[in-house]
Amino acid sequence: RQHRCPHLPTRLCEDSEKPCMLSEYMEQYPLHSITVPGGSFKPKEAYKMVQIPMEGISTTKRDYITYEVLPQKFKPPEKHIKTDESMDLTSTYKQDYYSYPTSQVPPCLPYVTRHIPSAKMDIRTTYKDDYVPWNETKTQLIRPNNRFHPSEEKFDHRTIVQDYYRYRGPVATQGCKPPSLVQKTKAPFENITNYRVNYVPYPLQKSYVHKNEKYKVNEVPFDGLTTHKVSYKGLAGQPAKFAKPYQLKLLNDLPFSSTTEFQEKYLPWPRPPVFTKTPNIYLPPLEKMDLHTTTQIYYKHPNGKPAKMCRSLVQPKESNKPFNSSSIMKEDYKPWLCKRQKPIIHALEMTIPVKPMDCLTTSQTYYVPHPITVMKSCKPGWSGPKHHTLLDAKTIYATSYTPKGIVRCLASYKDPPGYIFTGTDADGHHIYLPASKTECLQGGH
Repeated sequence: RQHRCPHLPTRLCEDSEKPCMLSEYMEQYPLHSITVPGGSFKPKEAYKMVQIPMEGISTTKRDYITYEVLPQKFKPPEKHIKTDESMDLTSTYKQDYYSYPTSQVPPCLPYVTRHIPSAKMDIRTTYKDDYVPWNETKTQLIRPNNRFHPSEEKFDHRTIVQDYYRYRGPVATQGCKPPSLVQKTKAPFENITNYRVNYVPYPLQKSYVHKNEKYKVNEVPFDGLTTHKVSYKGLAGQPAKFAKPYQLKLLNDLPFSSTTEFQEKYLPWPRPPVFTKTPNIYLPPLEKMDLHTTTQIYYKHPNGKPAKMCRSLVQPKESNKPFNSSSIMKEDYKPWLCKRQKPIIHALEMTIPVKPMDCLTTSQTYYVPHPITVMKSCKPGWSGPKHHTLLDAKTIYATSYTPKGIVRCLASYKDPPGYIFTGTDADGHHIYLPASKTECLQGGH
């Protein structure tokens, strides 16, 4: 379906009749009278402020009450009791899995003999046997002899757009936009909200600031002992035994065979001698070669003379007549006197208003800036219970872990106390042993 005039038929070459303003859109969607919407029948309910003051206690403060937190009690570690029993170094692998003598397994591959046929192979393919070219003549093309014959009439240089689609001038249309019925009120804007009415500001009180106590250094010195030094003492033990089972070596007096399975089964085939053709001995001819050519034998010029020039010696006479430079091309194909066409510019039918433009937008006309009002905070003050008791700064770390004295590293001494110098290794490192260990070694010797 297209938007067109239903009363007049389509005429292409007539300019007398004016265009019709009626369209399919205007028929189906006519303009209706604008009515003002009716008022709302909903009753206006004014907010009634409750006279009872608001309680400052929440459900979290009411249900979750703080309890007294006691320090955590730790269980003392059990002391390590040393046993006199020796460790059994045997395992289930040694008890259950015994070693057995191994032997080489002979190969189980069968002996395969190959039969090589002596018949000659036929190299001809099925494609060469089945697809044989046919001896047929070449077919001629069945094509009509249609040659183009241009018309002898003169070309008028006009298009279909210039003949049928003529300029009919601008069409004055009416806007279908309904007028805006916004009523402007002159009453001032009410800036009263529920937040300003219900939330009354209360005076704020100063927050409690906790004062930190000064750190007191513990006077008890640090003993420098750890659980590793206390529990795990270095004891002289026996070195671990080698747990690998002993394997018996099978010694055979037979010499090792240098042949393999591949050398025994895959034997080289006898090669036939290569056929070589003896070259023929070159024998030079006994007759002498005739160096004359057919041109020298048949084409001879006993009475030959040089060719004469065939150019005529008569010179043309100079004439005083002017040169005629006209040709068939210049006489038949003469240039046309063409003039450049000017563009068809129609006069403007739009009326320009006389009044100057105000250059104001809808935002600038309707949204006028108002003075800024300072908003007061209506957040209620904290009315809960306040504890004026000071925070106990004593923790488990401050009571249980006392500072220890700084122990100097033994490597910083030139001769560390409690150790005796024994010697240097291959890399030049000094080796020191404890004095107690050296005394035990000397007493044992």
